[in-house]
Amino acid sequence: MQLPSVLVLNGPNLNLLGTREPAIYGTETLGDVENRCREAGARLNLAIDFRQSNAEHQLIDWLHETRSRIDGIVINPAAYTHTSVALADALAAIAKPVIEVHISNVHRREAFRHHSFVSAVASGIIVGCGTQGYVLALERMATLLAAQTASARKEAQ
Repeated sequence: MQLPSVLVLNGPNLNLLGTREPAIYGTETLGDVENRCREAGARLNLAIDFRQSNAEHQLIDWLHETRSRIDGIVINPAAYTHTSVALADALAAIAKPVIEVHISNVHRREAFRHHSFVSAVASGIIVGCGTQGYVLALERMATLLAAQTASARKEAQ
């Protein structure tokens, strides 16, 4: 049996985790976050495809490329949260569960960070939990995917 697959996408500047504003984002690197996601994926029986790009078009291309083989998306769109209608449109077009993650509590920061285009298409949003938010997002995704599977089985009977 094939494991459900989750695409974990990371937006701009997240490649600098660990050195960029550690008082806000912590000292864990993106590699540390990837390791935590892979460990959580193994525990939750999820296959993890982990990616990061500073380029908006690359994130969208990856969503298009993987749409037929993924079951859910965990995304930290970073600054594109507040600016990218195109990214939100790509997520909506895929019609898979989406969990939006932010390491910091964006609602305690600058006013421009309070609006998210991605939130409108997200199944859930996790903010302010540090890098633990990724694990929480994967746990929620596992629950959503299990519910979908149960529903599909019930309909097939």
